[in-house]
Amino acid sequence: MYNILVVDDEPLICKGLAGLLTSSGLAINTIFTAGSGHEALDYIRMEVIDLLITDIQMGEMSGIELMHQAKIIKPWVQTIIISAHETFQYAQMALRLGARDYLIKPLNSEQFLDSVRNALLKMDKPVPAMTDFLERPAEHFHVEEPEEGKNAEITALLNAAPTNIEGIGKKSMDAASCMNKWGLTGPYFSLIKIKMELSRRTEETIEPLEKSRKDSGLFRYAALNVTKELLYQEWNAVVFYPADLEIGILLQWSEREYAELDVNKISQLEMIGRSLHYHIEKYLGVSAVIGISQILKGAEFLHILSRQVDKAISWGTVQEDYHVFYYGDFNWNNYAQDPSAEELTTQNNVIVAQAKRYIEENYNQKGLTIHEMAKKNHVSPNYLSYLFKKNTGYNLWEYVIKLRMEESKSLILHTDLRRYEIAERVGYESPEHFSKIFKKYFGVSPSDMKK
Repeated sequence: MYNILVVDDEPLICKGLAGLLTSSGLAINTIFTAGSGHEALDYIRMEVIDLLITDIQMGEMSGIELMHQAKIIKPWVQTIIISAHETFQYAQMALRLGARDYLIKPLNSEQFLDSVRNALLKMDKPVPAMTDFLERPAEHFHVEEPEEGKNAEITALLNAAPTNIEGIGKKSMDAASCMNKWGLTGPYFSLIKIKMELSRRTEETIEPLEKSRKDSGLFRYAALNVTKELLYQEWNAVVFYPADLEIGILLQWSEREYAELDVNKISQLEMIGRSLHYHIEKYLGVSAVIGISQILKGAEFLHILSRQVDKAISWGTVQEDYHVFYYGDFNWNNYAQDPSAEELTTQNNVIVAQAKRYIEENYNQKGLTIHEMAKKNHVSPNYLSYLFKKNTGYNLWEYVIKLRMEESKSLILHTDLRRYEIAERVGYESPEHFSKIFKKYFGVSPSDMKK
């Protein structure tokens, strides 16, 4: 049974789509509706949502931004975008963020339901066991592995900042020729590195460790298939093998493409990293640490991206319960050398204390987002959420709701304020949405608590 969230700032459209889904014969458990992106994010954080159906143009938060934030919170959420505009840029961005479909209003009912069925069927597709993967005949596979020359030359380009690249057969070429050969046009680049860890397998992995080691090449090839499935249709990416059990992904943007990125660029990289980790763990049953560099302009900075991504990955040995590391989350410039575990803990405690104080001062602000809190602390949203949970025991947004609910309870019991006034005071745009959150939190409605 599926839970579906329908988001549109026009209540009649929400009601109409919900009615259509209810009478569709699909195995639907609950249909949630939201009138804004901020309201929708509350449902995504608090409920198990399988499919998000959202309009693209809605008040303060667009459907693209909602989808982007939803994918960071829960990478597995399927999404269908609805729009009144046939704008290629919107459609491209939606598909780049992983949307299953992009539908144009006015909607054709049958087309809409077909799209929903297809998205839900994607979720139902069984996860193949790794043993099945290892036993498949070679002709089954279609993704070509990076050739040896590509691996060697791109790795040299990244690691040495060379003016001369030593190629296969000891032929040399300048950096520009190497980049041209492998389609590295930029001028904006970011490097993502996946480091697979067969010794930290998940419970679903059933192969003995000796077999895992023996077939490490197949594990990497399987991860390559996952990577290309996620990235190749909508991202300009060059994939190579930097080392055993590693996959390197050089993302690149032209001047026009970079200017058209209308969502937070770093959060977008983190979304890719989170999706890669989730799908590799889900489909292959192995853990992976993923490092993400900053975005820099110019081929002369490629070697810096390589250093950044290796530093980011190195923190996987310090924080073993976290898997996606963005270089910019660590204040490297504050230290003469790489910070120790103790220095890192001190830095993290300061970040959490600042975030906690900011929440306590601003929890009743409408439109408050984790992105905003993360920006104040100069870290990525997911890293802040991880640190906050680890240090306080609360999910970051749970703490926001806790403060909002405690104040609203006090206002209900000790004042004569009306429901809409209380909702306004604690940061909710809609009294109806406030009532739903209140009842879920306390088990009774605001009016019943007042009695």
